Amino acid sequence: MEKKKLSLPTQILIALILGVVVGLICSATGQADFTANYLKPFGTIFINLLKFIVVPVVLLSMIDGIVSMGDMKKIGSVGWKTIAYFLCTTAIACIIGLVFANIFNGAGLFPTLALEEGAEWTGNTSAKFMDTLVGIFPSNMWESFRTANMLQVIVIALLIGGSILAAGEKAGPAKTLLSSLYSVVENLMTFVIKLSPIGVFTMMAWVVATQGASIIGDLALVLLCAYIAYILHAVLVYSLSVKVFAGHSPIDFFKKASPAMIFAFTSTSSAATLPVSKESASSLGADEDIAAFVLPLGATVNMDGTAIYQCVATVFLATCCGIQLSLGQMVTIVITATLASIGTAGVSGAGMIMLAMVLTAMGIPVDMIMIIYGVDRLFDMGRTCLNVTGDIACSLCVTRWEKIKEGKA
Repeated sequence: MEKKKLSLPTQILIALILGVVVGLICSATGQADFTANYLKPFGTIFINLLKFIVVPVVLLSMIDGIVSMGDMKKIGSVGWKTIAYFLCTTAIACIIGLVFANIFNGAGLFPTLALEEGAEWTGNTSAKFMDTLVGIFPSNMWESFRTANMLQVIVIALLIGGSILAAGEKAGPAKTLLSSLYSVVENLMTFVIKLSPIGVFTMMAWVVATQGASIIGDLALVLLCAYIAYILHAVLVYSLSVKVFAGHSPIDFFKKASPAMIFAFTSTSSAATLPVSKESASSLGADEDIAAFVLPLGATVNMDGTAIYQCVATVFLATCCGIQLSLGQMVTIVITATLASIGTAGVSGAGMIMLAMVLTAMGIPVDMIMIIYGVDRLFDMGRTCLNVTGDIACSLCVTRWEKIKEGKA
């Protein structure tokens, strides 16, 4: 009898559990360096492979999706629905983050800490709207690919896809070439995804071994606050949206989205998780053309987890400084964090840069970031998982909305 193979979600879950166990053992026996020196490199290799395919996947999948739609009006329809969904869920995420941050702070659960002497935040805090707007449009296509500037890659895909549609029959050879290239990249993507259990195991073992002990301390309550908000947002907002707007069972949604959620949790990169997100969205019944458009866009502009993190961290760091934020300042945080999270790149650790911008807007010393910098990866794991879950939920909702519009639902 032929042996039944374990499904990819099961393999990833087993790898996650084994990674936690190995990490705890290495941490308890003082062998954290072993995970850093001998396990993490394999995780890094896997992440490198994902980064290697991210640009071609985003570029070719978006172009293929745009060309397959065959109508610029449909692209515009999908585009505005996607952005509207992301803006609404991000604003709700900010409110949830602020509510829980104030509950914890009001109960005296946020500790008063001080920045270690000599510690200094050296990150960039500049995020001017006009500079961001100008930076979206590439001056050199190959430079955009080399630096993996996802906003610029998306703009390039929109321009090329739109131009192919505008060219009509003359663009036939270009359509065939790009479709062929996308098929090749899809096969490459499938191969890399099969390696994901190895990447999850090695990265999880390293994180637990080197930073697991940091959870047991003053920052545990701040982490707890953020994770409660993450979970509530996923359970309430995403469950309701997929149930009401997409007609999906929330349980089935989370079950089939779990491979992408687990991978995002361990890789801490929305962009790197794109191949797995695409597989999950497809298994849930999202239209392939719409998913090919929504998911890359979501990996760049949908940052609900980042928005929650920024709100919780801002209230916490304000408390550390002895600053009590007013209602008006909290409204400003919602607006600033919403806009900042949309400008956050879908790569590991990018949320810290946007947090620096929010703190600057609130008049909180940016150097205070150093208090939570050491455990940022633990925040990053949860917020990236939430971001990716929102991308998949959006692809389902937009698919249903488009079917209703076309009279197919």
